[in-house]
Amino acid sequence: MKTRDRIIQASLEMFNDQGERNVTTNHIASKLGISPGNLYYHFKNKQQIIYDIYLIYEKQVDANLQVPTDRPLNINDKVIYLETIFQGLWDYRFLHRDLQHLLQNDEELQKRYNVFFKRCLKATQDIYFGLRDAGMLNACDEDLRALALNTWILVTSWFGFIHSNLLSDNEREESRELLNAGIYQIFALERPFLKEEFREPVAMLVEQLGLSLDQLSVLPS
Repeated sequence: MKTRDRIIQASLEMFNDQGERNVTTNHIASKLGISPGNLYYHFKNKQQIIYDIYLIYEKQVDANLQVPTDRPLNINDKVIYLETIFQGLWDYRFLHRDLQHLLQNDEELQKRYNVFFKRCLKATQDIYFGLRDAGMLNACDEDLRALALNTWILVTSWFGFIHSNLLSDNEREESRELLNAGIYQIFALERPFLKEEFREPVAMLVEQLGLSLDQLSVLPS
C-alpha cells in the first residue's frame, strides 16, 4: 500500500476511535512509524487529510444511491440502500459525529458538502419516486419530497442524537446497535405511505433485520 493510502487509512481509524480533535498529524505519523516530514510530503495539514477522506466517503455514497434504470425497485433494494448508507455512517463516523465543526473549519469542504447534500437529496427523492412507481408507496410528489428530506435529516443527524441523548456518562463510543436503531426510524417514517399489501412484508423484514427501539432508553414506555 502506498504511503498516502496508509496515511488516509490510519487517520480514518484514529479519527473514528479517538475523535478527530484528539488526533494530530504527529500522532498519525507515530502510528505509521514515519516522520512528520514524510507525512507533510503527502498532506500539507490535517485538514487536507480530512478533505481527502471525505472525498472517498462522498464517492461511496454517490455510488450507493444509484437507481437502476433497467428494472423497477423492490423491497430488497430499499434494504440495501439503508444498510449501505448506515454502514457508511459507521465507517466514517467521525465525519458525522462533529460535522458542523469540520465544515466551519474548512470553507472548501463546506462548499463541496452543500453540493453533495443537494445531490443526495435528489437521489433520495428519486428512490422514493421509484418505490412509488414500483407500487410500494402511496403518496403525492410533495409528500415524497418531504419524506426524502426528513430521511436525509435523520440519517445525517443520527450520530449527534446518539451522543446527545443515548450515551451515558461512562460511554464515549456509539454502538452498531444504536446505529441500527436509526434504520428502524427510517422504516417508521415510511410506514404511513406503504400500500397495504406491503405492510406485512416490510414488518417481517424489519423483524428479520433485528431492528427495534429497544436501545433507545430515553423513550417513555
